[in-house]
Amino acid sequence: MILKYENASGAVGTAPEHWISGTQIALDRDRDTLIMFAHPKCPCTRASLEELNRLLAHGNGRIAAYVLFFRPRGYPDSWTRTDLWRSAAAIPGVKVEADVDDALSRRFGAETSGYVLLYDPQGQLLFRGGITGSRGHAGDNVGESAVISQATGQKTSVTQTPVYGCPLMNQCQQGASR
Repeated sequence: MILKYENASGAVGTAPEHWISGTQIALDRDRDTLIMFAHPKCPCTRASLEELNRLLAHGNGRIAAYVLFFRPRGYPDSWTRTDLWRSAAAIPGVKVEADVDDALSRRFGAETSGYVLLYDPQGQLLFRGGITGSRGHAGDNVGESAVISQATGQKTSVTQTPVYGCPLMNQCQQGASR
């Protein structure tokens, strides 16, 4: 039962093939832009953040990165600013922001915590999916390798991988103490 849970991927929405303008985050015109969508109370996200830290180190400054944490409308900042927020903010070069009421997640087709999108400087989608090999497990995996390959100009046929994490709009977790 535990293995089934660890290997069960989350829902993947439809990501726009081209960058969406008019959002609170900006496409970097000089390097690839990565967005990770995260739930601040999802234990699986810790591994995704570890992988993000590793892949940014391998990317040698070629990736502008954002981590957007879901926050239900009406909830205080403190609900979102968990240890996961602090972990994301500690990664060099990462900008961390709240995604109030899942507004950006919906526009970018994110449904699961740990979902990553990578866009090139012209706004073309290069990669979508997860950067862990299973739920809550860090370590070498296809998603991480694909993003590093894309960012360093190496050829890869992998443009999508499963994402392992909790639903961004998990009703159980939303109700957890304000």
